[in-house]
Amino acid sequence: MEKLRVLIADDHPLFRDGMRGLLSTQPDIEVTGEATTGEEAVKLSGELEPDVVLMDVKMPGLGGIEATRRVLAANPRARVLVVTMFEDDATVFTTMRAGARGYVLKDDDKDDVLGAIRAVGRGGAVFGPGVAARLADFFANDRPAVPREAFPALTDREREMLHLMAKGASNAEIARLLSLSPKTVANYVSNILHKLQVADRKEAAIRAREAGL
Repeated sequence: MEKLRVLIADDHPLFRDGMRGLLSTQPDIEVTGEATTGEEAVKLSGELEPDVVLMDVKMPGLGGIEATRRVLAANPRARVLVVTMFEDDATVFTTMRAGARGYVLKDDDKDDVLGAIRAVGRGGAVFGPGVAARLADFFANDRPAVPREAFPALTDREREMLHLMAKGASNAEIARLLSLSPKTVANYVSNILHKLQVADRKEAAIRAREAGL
């Protein structure tokens, strides 16, 4: 059986060591490399062409969400499985929008993590028990789809920003999630307020929620 080739991207040595040790016991999985930053994850993904990238969300420099976008651009065959401690709605949905095929928590059972790696490696999408419960709660509520025409003046990036603002994320949190500088986020927010013709973030968030975002 051809082994699943896995790249581990995480800035914590203990986590990388533990994950490498766990995967080394699996006859159908091979660790092809390790990255300690988002930039390294992008570079190694292009060079090593792994089947699965285990991606942490918060890393020095380029964060895991923007790294996910760039990894998939560099290696479209790769599938990203997010392995993190963050389980808030904004982080979960932003990583999904970036192209992640799975999302598990670092304290999930090791069998759940191994199952997620194999499922994502086979082309599936999988979420750990804690995240799956959050997704079920989210979609159980009556949430109308948001047509692009609701905010035709906004770019895709600005719509993503507005989504996070509607979730209550601060500029600092948005900067962390999207790996942008606080100044860049402030400029985006200013543009959004201007395009929506609202006075402040609170009004913009109300407009977004009214539209179902």
